[in-house]
Amino acid sequence: MNQRILVIEDEMHIQELIKYNLEKNNFVVTLADNGIEGLHQAMKGDFDLVLLDLMLPGIDGLEICKRMRGDKKTRKTPIIMLTAKSEEFDKVLGLELGADDYMTKPFSVKELIARIRAALRRVEPNEDEEIEAVNENTDVMLTYQDITLNKEKYEVRKNGEKLVLTLKEFELLKMLIENKGRVLTRDSLLDKIWGYDYAGETRTVDVHIRHLRQKIHDEDGSNQMIETIRGVGYKINDEGDR
Repeated sequence: MNQRILVIEDEMHIQELIKYNLEKNNFVVTLADNGIEGLHQAMKGDFDLVLLDLMLPGIDGLEICKRMRGDKKTRKTPIIMLTAKSEEFDKVLGLELGADDYMTKPFSVKELIARIRAALRRVEPNEDEEIEAVNENTDVMLTYQDITLNKEKYEVRKNGEKLVLTLKEFELLKMLIENKGRVLTRDSLLDKIWGYDYAGETRTVDVHIRHLRQKIHDEDGSNQMIETIRGVGYKINDEGDR
């Protein structure tokens, strides 16, 4: 079954460009040219991914992103933001509200398709890998200190209490725990979690790490779980495991 993409974009020529190229690549496309209609469509929860313009009439893209992330049906739907703005503030704010990716207009259609496919891969279970994991009864559960991570259910608990993480936050935490004691560079995290060359946007990792720390209550101080390696990346100390 072809994957469904909602495009919320008010510029007609960009709508047509995206729709033509997505349909050429076998996606099913629904268009919305304003924020009110876009939000209405998005909240149905029927789409595999949403391309979301930042500046929209009615309701802006940041508000749509915020509402999607606050609703159970759309919490994990990948969101790629599209905007003519290039200021870091807009990028950071969009990522903090839960957007998975960010592209500044004008953009390469080829790169847009690559990023869409990368985002969709992150939410699609790999059937072969799932079967192999079940057959071998291998590490479905990861534990670190008072955190338990279930890789099959995409569920994280701290002291038994379920935490609400975005897919990217979940993948970051999983990768850090699986590599505890090792320093993971920002570039390696971008490559493994975002799935494409995201050169020049390592700020993305910092924003997601900050959000993740807030959700797992990883406060600043000597006992902080996720350690920042200045100028390099992040790691979880194996000394804290028990």
